[in-house]
Amino acid sequence: MRIELRSGTPAEVVGSSDERGLVLVPDIMGLRPLFDEMAARLAEEWQCCVVAPELYPGQEHLDLEGRFAAAASLTDGRVLGDMTAAADRTGAATVAAIGFCMGGMYVNKVVSTGRFDRLVSFYGMIHVPDGWRGPGQGEPLEHLSNGDPSCLLAVTGAADPYTPAEGVAELRASGVQVVEYDEAEHGFVHDPARPAHRPADAADAWQHAARWLWQLNGL
Repeated sequence: MRIELRSGTPAEVVGSSDERGLVLVPDIMGLRPLFDEMAARLAEEWQCCVVAPELYPGQEHLDLEGRFAAAASLTDGRVLGDMTAAADRTGAATVAAIGFCMGGMYVNKVVSTGRFDRLVSFYGMIHVPDGWRGPGQGEPLEHLSNGDPSCLLAVTGAADPYTPAEGVAELRASGVQVVEYDEAEHGFVHDPARPAHRPADAADAWQHAARWLWQLNGL
């Protein structure tokens, strides 16, 4: 079901639960069948209400190049506000969030709100990429320092330029729990169509996420 959050941002809602809510933040390409299917799968397998907000409301037509160019115009106030509004929309007692790529970067940042019980960032940017810097884009590590980093699990790949070794060391030093996969590149978990996809590592990463968020033993 498509809804609008209080900001007017569209979001997908799947499932219902008084106990478990999950905010699912997509990658830079936003909501599309890949994330509709993921939301439905997680709602069923994790027995939760999933709310997935759009990252580029009103700009859904942009291609990848256009989204990279527009990233500097995104603001933490709007995106993190949409995430907390999505958390409220779940109506659940316990609310977690997961995000991928750009969505993972915002999961890193949303630690500062204190709204979420547990968080998983899949290869979220540790520093804002140069081309994405804008007046409304704060640094993920600064947001982390304003919250409780111990609630965050970061899933990273050792061959991912967005999560370089020095950045991963900064995450660990801040108190974030990190699971790193050797030779894995950016985007190795969530999209089987990507050349970087690693099925065995992806399955293991999902199990880590399930245990971290809900103390489940896997999918």
